[in-house]
Amino acid sequence: MTSRIPEILDKHHDEILGEWVRMLARGHGKTGRLREGEIETQARDVLAALKDAVHEGNVHDVDAPAFARLRELLATISRSRALQSFTPSETATFVFSLKEPILARLGKSISDAPSLEREVWSLTKLIDKLGLYTTDVFQKSREEVIVRQQQELAELSTPVVRLWKGVLALPLIGTLDSERTQIVMENLLRSLVETNAEIAIIDITGVPTVDTQVAQHLLKTIAAARLMGADCIISGIRPQIAQTMVHLGVELNVVSKATLADAFSVALERTGRTVVSIKAKA
Repeated sequence: MTSRIPEILDKHHDEILGEWVRMLARGHGKTGRLREGEIETQARDVLAALKDAVHEGNVHDVDAPAFARLRELLATISRSRALQSFTPSETATFVFSLKEPILARLGKSISDAPSLEREVWSLTKLIDKLGLYTTDVFQKSREEVIVRQQQELAELSTPVVRLWKGVLALPLIGTLDSERTQIVMENLLRSLVETNAEIAIIDITGVPTVDTQVAQHLLKTIAAARLMGADCIISGIRPQIAQTMVHLGVELNVVSKATLADAFSVALERTGRTVVSIKAKA
């Protein structure tokens, strides 16, 4: 049996749109993140796409080609709201709130109880599927944002600093894992090529603990630097970390110093340089 939802959307389009926009404005207008004009534009576009979709295809098959434009609009809205720090429920409410004004028109237009029940069930399934689709896109977009932010933070937390001609320093802060080690290695190797440095000081003062896994990651970075023709010096070995490494039997097989200043002094000696104090003349 043919659904009457397309007929209701055609006949009461303006009423449904007006009521829906008012409901959305009451909910989203309070946050100040969306202007009323933006809300109205999104609602108008989505309702128009919904009307076209239910005319062209089955009202239950939201994955059909007829719903492609509507899915695209909802995906765009979901992604933008993920970037604007909306919650999943706030984003889904945009779609779910459309159910109320359409239900009101169905109730006024259909007097036969079984027919009304059938249409209400059809509308519920349609809107629920669209709402779930919106939430799925929102969640994927939020996950992509989080992953991108984590990558940016990892890159920012592993800067390579040029201390002197031929001497680089790589201060590490936080825990080293496989993904971050790859970023550390890439940043260091790129800097070695760009500066033609002879020595790289890897400072682990900001690394909270050194276990076997962290030591393996350090060894990989050191090995990669040596393949580029650079010697490595480890600095920031605190007493607690030294004891832990001894208990674990970890051997880094590189020169290590307690402080970055000590490591820098060694690096200057290896490159044939020294730092002397200049006394002010009397």
